[in-house]
Amino acid sequence: MALKSLALRDFVIVRELDLGLASGFTVLTGETGAGKSILIDAVQLVLGARADAGLVREGASRLEVTAEFEISPAQNKALAVWLAAWLDEAGFDHLDTLLLRRTVDLQGKSRAWVNGSPATATQLKELGEALVDIHGQHAWATLSRPDAVRDLLDAYAGCDTTALRVAWTVWRQCVKALEAAQQSQDKLLTERERLQWQIGEVAKLAPAADEWDELNAQHSKHANAQSLIEAAQTALAALQNESAERGARHGNADVISSLVKANDALQSKAHIEPEFAALCDVLSSSLAQLEDAAHSLNAYLRHTEIDPARLAQLDERMSQWLSLSRRYKRKPEELHALYTAWQAELTQLDAASDLAALQTAEQAAEKTYKQEASAISKKRKAAAPKLASSITQAMQGLGMQGGVFDVALTTLTSPAQAGLEEVAFLVAGHAGSTPRPVGKVASGGELSRIALAISVVTSQLGSAQTLIFDEVDSGVGGAVAQTVGKLMKQLGHDRQVLAVTHLPQVAACANQHWVVAKHSTNINNGSTSSTVTPVVGDARVAEVARMLGGASVTDTTRAHALEMINAI
Repeated sequence: MALKSLALRDFVIVRELDLGLASGFTVLTGETGAGKSILIDAVQLVLGARADAGLVREGASRLEVTAEFEISPAQNKALAVWLAAWLDEAGFDHLDTLLLRRTVDLQGKSRAWVNGSPATATQLKELGEALVDIHGQHAWATLSRPDAVRDLLDAYAGCDTTALRVAWTVWRQCVKALEAAQQSQDKLLTERERLQWQIGEVAKLAPAADEWDELNAQHSKHANAQSLIEAAQTALAALQNESAERGARHGNADVISSLVKANDALQSKAHIEPEFAALCDVLSSSLAQLEDAAHSLNAYLRHTEIDPARLAQLDERMSQWLSLSRRYKRKPEELHALYTAWQAELTQLDAASDLAALQTAEQAAEKTYKQEASAISKKRKAAAPKLASSITQAMQGLGMQGGVFDVALTTLTSPAQAGLEEVAFLVAGHAGSTPRPVGKVASGGELSRIALAISVVTSQLGSAQTLIFDEVDSGVGGAVAQTVGKLMKQLGHDRQVLAVTHLPQVAACANQHWVVAKHSTNINNGSTSSTVTPVVGDARVAEVARMLGGASVTDTTRAHALEMINAI
């Protein structure tokens, strides 16, 4: 799963660049300030690093970086299987290669694509962590940071501390809940008693959800029963007199009888005037509706009566509602919700004040944490001497013969999120000396070499098929530099290694050599740009000679450069 090609457009000082990368060991060289590390920055950007508008080349509107990775199950079957599953889960197409692209505009807005489909920077980062392992030039600066040292040991030991950190968080939450309950027992008890009294008072009323609206409706009907009955009687009398003869005597026949009479009159002449038939239909429909209304009014009068006792009950019930609503400064219709909220609050207080339950939960959480922490400790203790031995062995070839590297585990006085012990890197620079903390006994050059040894050892961890070293050989030279080059070339036998270096000894060991150069032009206000050119044969000899002799390249330095290249 090697990096096959890298394309840059308007990135920092690079106008346009297309790099074809091979397997094995590749070096990038060039004069100071030429922009060698810009390529590393571009790789990091296309693999999800933070976007910055300042990376856009001056005079351009946006930058673009494209990285193409070769998919080769034969080289790394596990990584190929993981990638296929990841693409399926994320919904991306499967292509012959993996194509990643990212753009950033002058406003800092970033867009990303995976195999031609829109993606997020987070998705690019997930791919980057699996595909590429980058070792920076300041790797030595982390050697005295406890968290970085611990993470390195955990990576070497294959420790996944996710469950440990989750267990720690849960345990701390349980501890805080228990402490809060213990400190506020009196307050909780007072609050609980208050809630119980209030709930008990409202429970006597037992307000239902929609009861207040129903009480209002019933009270209104019973309070106005007399007028309602009279209205119904008047309406019924108008529709349907009890005596048609009496209605006729007084000249006020009821509405229904009048409609019947009108309908009969029209019906008798409908055979002569067709329009009467339509009118009869209208009258018949109206008559049916009025008869239904009369039936309903009769039923209403049969079932409605003046009930002073029921009205008194409703008055009493509503008075209770109003009394409680005034006491608790709530609207009557809000009493049911208030009652329910108090009950829920009481339940929470009961749980918070249940020290036994909280203690049980805290003890269970502590047990889970310690089980996870013990498992991690066991792995760390087993891996520490192996890591120390591997780095010690690597140091011998880096000009630190007799030096010893040690990984010290010190049990903490109290548990922590990352486990039960602190991890420190110790070093003895020469035989017979006692290992001491790296930052206190190692010089700058030694720190760089130790960091390089660690990089070489740890680069073989994980699934990344592409390893990038950004001037990790800073501070070394001579035979040590040659050893560094050989180590990187050795790594390149089964992985792709890309190194930015200023050492001719390292450059001479490479399978592929690229030279980065900066150019200034009078066009576009004297803009500066960088180019990357592959060098082979005499051109490569000339570049290694430049690295050996600086600005002045002589026949001697050329001969030395050729000898170095041929000696590998």
